Amino acid sequence: MIDGMAVGEVRPGYELWRPNREKAGSVTTKFVIVLLLLATAVLAALITIGGWSLLKGGSGMGAVCAIYAIFYAFFGFLVARWNRGILPVAAALSMILAICCAVGADSWFAREKAGFDEAAFSSSLIGLLVVILGLLQIVLIAFALYGFNQEWHVEEERPIGSGEDYGAGAAPDDSAPQPA
Repeated sequence: MIDGMAVGEVRPGYELWRPNREKAGSVTTKFVIVLLLLATAVLAALITIGGWSLLKGGSGMGAVCAIYAIFYAFFGFLVARWNRGILPVAAALSMILAICCAVGADSWFAREKAGFDEAAFSSSLIGLLVVILGLLQIVLIAFALYGFNQEWHVEEERPIGSGEDYGAGAAPDDSAPQPA
């Protein structure tokens, strides 16, 4: 505590400002991460629905796949709210999921022979979705770690009203020269 102020309190006449959240690169990275997380949730849900009859067997992989889909949808919601703390967790789970995809994709393609039970989707389609999901995880890991390093959490105090003339969403100043 400095001068009797608790952590997180703002001095009277000042407001908290998060300058790194206004940068175009941070906004774009956040958008891409949310898109990748939601794409992962949709693909995991499609694989779960399409292969449920085969995934629900003795190991319970159908439930694990459904839980992954729910987690990634929730992670997308958190990142959309600028929560950067979930990014390393998403990257770690994506690494595990990428390994599972790399190991399991071949078995879906091997089910195209006679004598195997068929799921709601064809086994080759589920195999293709698993390969796409694995590649998507590698891209998600890279973007999640890049986004984590953008320091979305940094806060600064500034006098109230001093940020209205610059930053994201500020109205252009008519008296200032405009770029060509």
